[in-house]
Amino acid sequence: MATVREADAVAPLWRAAQVFRALSCLYALGFQIAINSDLDQPTLAWALCALLLGVSAVYAIAYVQGFGRRPAWVVAEIVIVVALMWSNRIVASVQWADDNQTWPTTLWATNPTISAALLSGPVAGMATGLVVMATNFAVKNYFTLDLSHNATLIIEVTLGLAIGMAAGTARRAHAELQQAIRLAVAVEERERLSRHVHDGVIQVLALVTKRGREIGGAAAELADLAGEQERALRRLVAAADFGRDGDAQAVDLRTLLARRHDDQVSLSMPATPVPLERPVAEELDAAVGNALDNVRAHAGPEARAFVLLEDLEDTVTVSIRDDGIGIAAGRLEEAARQGHVGISQSIVQRLASLGGSAQLSTDVGEGTEWELTVPRREKRRG
Repeated sequence: MATVREADAVAPLWRAAQVFRALSCLYALGFQIAINSDLDQPTLAWALCALLLGVSAVYAIAYVQGFGRRPAWVVAEIVIVVALMWSNRIVASVQWADDNQTWPTTLWATNPTISAALLSGPVAGMATGLVVMATNFAVKNYFTLDLSHNATLIIEVTLGLAIGMAAGTARRAHAELQQAIRLAVAVEERERLSRHVHDGVIQVLALVTKRGREIGGAAAELADLAGEQERALRRLVAAADFGRDGDAQAVDLRTLLARRHDDQVSLSMPATPVPLERPVAEELDAAVGNALDNVRAHAGPEARAFVLLEDLEDTVTVSIRDDGIGIAAGRLEEAARQGHVGISQSIVQRLASLGGSAQLSTDVGEGTEWELTVPRREKRRG
């Protein structure tokens, strides 16, 4: 039996089961009235019927309120039902038992099958149904492998299976709903904190950076520290925005590129999202990172880079231009001959694998410019 009760998930099913319990009690009472005079012990049968009705009322209240939705309660219910079915041996003759359904009716005896299925799933429901029907066959001293004569057995087992599966589905749906609610709350809180950081801390750090550099002297060192913290916070906020949609098939390329911004890198991006398939967006962003690494390593200490993102419907283009020292004609070919193929592998081949292109323009004293272009999904498939 399951040890964890998920009342909220299956409460409607438990309530519906008690409606069935009430109807089965009425049926058992009507059966008792109809056959009481045919029993060997009619007075005892009435006493047991009163016990049946009292126990049913207690269980209905316990299951509706929730405190009875425990393994011990369900096991006790199975024992009570089996014991009342065995009372046939006392209150009725063998011939009567052979000619009639087992007292106090197989319909009422179905209740523990439903309870076990709701509490612990289809396996427990079917197992309980088999126990109930095995008791029925034992009391009647009758069993056959001909399923056409065992319709009640089939119904009992099928009922345990169906209700157990319904309860399992309800629990899974409840768990998924709770997870979605927790995720929505977490996202809302992250957005609130991001707004607070952006509107407060980042702006203050930007102001300190600007004013410190204007004042100069010792304040310039504080300005540099404030600038570093501002960039770190911007990257942190951008990374949080990107991670929020970590399972999405498409991502906004602007979110990835925003993490590249710093004092030496300026970004110019559209005001509207630029969605790309996640693998494509990540590869394109990595290529941009490679280009910016080359600027820092080879363009000179004072070089600045300018990144321009363009959404051209069929294609997406990212241009990376710097104002550094540039590359002399033939230098890349010479580097390739010497085995230095970093640019070719990290940028050109990366874009080629996406069905796109990477074009480099450069000259001594003119800086460098990369134009990285990838087609959208439909064009690549075509």
